[in-house]
This record gives sequence, C-alpha cells and structure tokens, in this order.
Amino acid sequence: MNDLEAEISALAIQLVKQGTEKSLRLVVAESCTGGLIGGAITRVPGSSETFDRGYITYSNAAKMDELSVSGASLADHGAVSEAVAREMAQGALSRAHGDVAVSVTGIAGPGGSEHKPAGLVWFGLATRSGALVTREQNYGDIGRDTVRQSAVREALELLLLGVDRS
Repeated sequence: MNDLEAEISALAIQLVKQGTEKSLRLVVAESCTGGLIGGAITRVPGSSETFDRGYITYSNAAKMDELSVSGASLADHGAVSEAVAREMAQGALSRAHGDVAVSVTGIAGPGGSEHKPAGLVWFGLATRSGALVTREQNYGDIGRDTVRQSAVREALELLLLGVDRS
C-alpha cells in the first residue's frame, strides 16, 4: 500500500466512525472517480451504518437524469466546473435524502485543454444543515490513476468537514 492509499484508508475509517457516531447518512456523486469514493468508504467494516448510496454520473446525460444538474450549467460552464460540482452535490443530497453529500467532477487525463487541463477537479459538498462548499484542485498532469486517487482523498476530507458541520 502506497502513502496515498494509506491516507485514503485512514480517512475512510475516520469518516465511517464519525458518520456512524452522529447517525448521519453519507452520499457520493462521482464522475471522474467512477465509484472509487464509494468503494473506499464501503471497504470499511460497518460502513453500512452511515453510507447510503453513490451515484456514478460519468456522462452529462447521467448528471442531468440522476442528479438534476441543469443543461444550462453544463452548456455554459462545462461538466468540469464549480456550478456543476455544486449542482451534483445538491442533487445527490436531495435525491438520496442523505445528510452529507460530496461530488467530484474533473479531468483525470490524459488530455484536457488550455482552460481545463488534465488534473483539474472540482468538488462540491452539501449538507442537510445547509452548508454548501465548492473547492477546485489542479493536481497537474500527474497521471490518471494518481489524479483519481488524489480526488478520492480530497472528497473524503470534504465529507469529514461536512460530518463535523452536521
């Protein structure tokens, strides 16, 4: 297990412990991570006490159908944007009736563009208590797997923030 995997494992254990202690239901909405966040959480024994569900919405159509992301936001800002990350988190929270939801949308690579390079990832956090946070990270072109794992770590950290605020 490398250092990043160890960090992810430790964060997931902490998240399950705190979410369970507070009786909170956690929800994830994933695009570029393709289920890795939900997978990290559900690797932890007892995660069923706090993890409600995950949405893997890789395509724009899935983001609109499953999470109520607006077509206008996708057209105006693109899938990898603050607006879409925010709407993904809010949509996951409302659809699942959870307490804390995190979203991730990004460009894991290779590829990207001048304005949206490989390694650019947007995160959203929404809580039933009304907190709404967005965060941008540009990990750089460090390789698809490392970008995805780095995004998982960041998403777990955001979920912990949401649990703390709930």
